[in-house]
Amino acid sequence: MDAIRWGIIGCGDVTEVKSGPGFQKADRSSLVAVMRRDRAKAEDFARRHGVERVHGRAEDLIADPHVDAVYVATPPSSHRELALAVAAAGKPCLVEKPMAMNHAECVEMVAAFRARALPLWVAYYRRALPRFLKVRELLRGGAIGRLTAVHVHITDRLATGADAEAWRVNPAIAGAGLFLDLASHCVDLVDFLAGPVSAVSGFAVNSGGTYAAEDATAAAFQIGVDIVGTGIWNFNAGEKADRIVFTGSAGALTTPVFTDGDVLVSREGGTEALSVRNPPHVHQPLIQSIVDELGGRGRCESTCESGARASWVMDQCVARYYAGRKGLGSRD
Repeated sequence: MDAIRWGIIGCGDVTEVKSGPGFQKADRSSLVAVMRRDRAKAEDFARRHGVERVHGRAEDLIADPHVDAVYVATPPSSHRELALAVAAAGKPCLVEKPMAMNHAECVEMVAAFRARALPLWVAYYRRALPRFLKVRELLRGGAIGRLTAVHVHITDRLATGADAEAWRVNPAIAGAGLFLDLASHCVDLVDFLAGPVSAVSGFAVNSGGTYAAEDATAAAFQIGVDIVGTGIWNFNAGEKADRIVFTGSAGALTTPVFTDGDVLVSREGGTEALSVRNPPHVHQPLIQSIVDELGGRGRCESTCESGARASWVMDQCVARYYAGRKGLGSRD
């Protein structure tokens, strides 16, 4: 496949700047079709973004002979169903993160695409951003010595009013609360930068009471055999915080996850700030890696296998919170 024609299912907010234009701007890539249940909104998106074809049903976009590959940009509750439909149609698929509602759904998705020898990727686009490629280069190059520990620290103010009714804090749609939505990027980055998590235990609580999902989660984890880690995702805090700290035998490296800030490398001689800015459309580098893989020119590192690993870690952290809670689902 040399030039890839993409179709998007769910042309909502994430597709306006973060991802949508990237399908058009990547080399040997074009966005040819979009689908949204509200067809008028799909037509508006298509008109503003120069997309030729509009569908009102997902099955029609998946079956469209002009579409080579499908990007599923809907909330997590529909990821499994839509991805399985794309696999059945014999097409490659990129699905938004988190990969699915839970790890069990991820396993089913992986199996379906493997059975058909088709690729499935997950939109953990930070794996392709220059900042995190630089962080991985520094860690692998021994900039802080041998890596010994990782700490994730994410906080924000409590969602209230309309924000407390958004789908991202509705477990029936999101799979859990903001932990699944935002910690998924952090967990995937730990996997990408330091290695897969080999053991994890976590605790989730609801301290604010403005919605039913968890609003604060803590985790302790192990990477491989000799790296330890902790994480705090507190969405009932008085201020915002956004950082991952990698501690090594000769220093520490700190990077933001969500903000476009500097990477700080601290050693005995002082602290160096490295400015590595994001591109205008943050999904574009990941999209390019997918197009290159389909064309036999490279490989995308955000696979369904790595996406499933992230979901397994998050399941362990919230399982006790959701166990037996009627209407909120459960994780075994």
